[in-house]
Amino acid sequence: MATNALRSLWAEPRPADPSGRGPRDWALVAVLLCWSVLEVVLRQDLAPPLLLLIAVLAVLGPLLWRRTRPLVAVAVCFGTWTIVDIVRILTGLQGDLLNSMSAALILPYALFRWGSGREAISGLGVILLWLPITYVAVADPIGLAEAVAGYAFFLFAAALGAAIRYRTRTRIRDIDQAKAREREQLARELHDTVAHHVSGIAIQAQAGRAIARIDPERAIEALVTIEDAATRTLTELRAIVGVLRVSQDTEFAPQPGVAELKQLATDGQMRPCVRVTVSGEFDDLSPAVGAAIYRLAQESITNARRHARHATQVTVAVTGDADRVRLTIDDDGSSGAGGRAAAGFGLVGMRERAMLLGGTFDAGPAAERGWRVEAILPRTTRGPR
Repeated sequence: MATNALRSLWAEPRPADPSGRGPRDWALVAVLLCWSVLEVVLRQDLAPPLLLLIAVLAVLGPLLWRRTRPLVAVAVCFGTWTIVDIVRILTGLQGDLLNSMSAALILPYALFRWGSGREAISGLGVILLWLPITYVAVADPIGLAEAVAGYAFFLFAAALGAAIRYRTRTRIRDIDQAKAREREQLARELHDTVAHHVSGIAIQAQAGRAIARIDPERAIEALVTIEDAATRTLTELRAIVGVLRVSQDTEFAPQPGVAELKQLATDGQMRPCVRVTVSGEFDDLSPAVGAAIYRLAQESITNARRHARHATQVTVAVTGDADRVRLTIDDDGSSGAGGRAAAGFGLVGMRERAMLLGGTFDAGPAAERGWRVEAILPRTTRGPR
């Protein structure tokens, strides 16, 4: 088992898209540089200036590319320190190094956070090789407890980097799964719509063939109907191709739409009370858009019931105009943006559904009190932007 774990760690790839140097990195280097200068000015028990300069530069430089080149950063820093300590041992130079060099603990963290498995193991070996050498170079004898504490500090930094790495990976995987589930659900709903259109095309074609000889005008009307249904079907098929990822069993039950939104309203006995208002024309609304409006409202109401503290009312408003449909859900619960945003991946799925249909989605604290969810969708399915 241990062998398999080591092989798995050795084959671990680097995390994708590490961030490059930014203002915070330069600020960190500037702070450490000021700290080092203050130590040089105030302390009298330091090693020769040349060794101090080399040791400090070995930390400050690698900190700037610790995410993009973590193994090189560790090798440069601790490799240079190893050479400095060997020189101190061979020449008998006395004096301590700077306390600001403790910032090197960031490097093993970065190594296990951003490096591949091979880089992490190799870099840890460099660090563990340097530690006993620096213990010999220190003028005062090092006890067992201090030696163990030194190893523990660096191992803890490495373990923290690994923990953050796997936590981030788990969150990314959960977000991807939430998006995939929303895509699959939308694809099933689009499948039902396409199946309805195709059935209508088949029926109209059969009727047109039956009456073609008896009443040609009615046959032409059937062809016009077939053309319209075929156009709608092609639009829905394009949307399916854009969102379908995994095939699953299709649900043949009719999908709810704007007409079913009234069913989400409550009579006031259940808290929070849900009120639904619908205005505008929705006769030619795409079934996929109607189903999305219903699902977004349903999910928002569920989130309000679970996470809106002290909420007494949830208002759902749907407005349809010539080109688009606007859905707004407001609640009067206590503001808790952090709790709402971190409560599962419902918002991720809702945003994904809206974007797949060519619309927009926004969720956040309302201007005065509570939480607002707003989605704007085109009347016809246009697919992801």
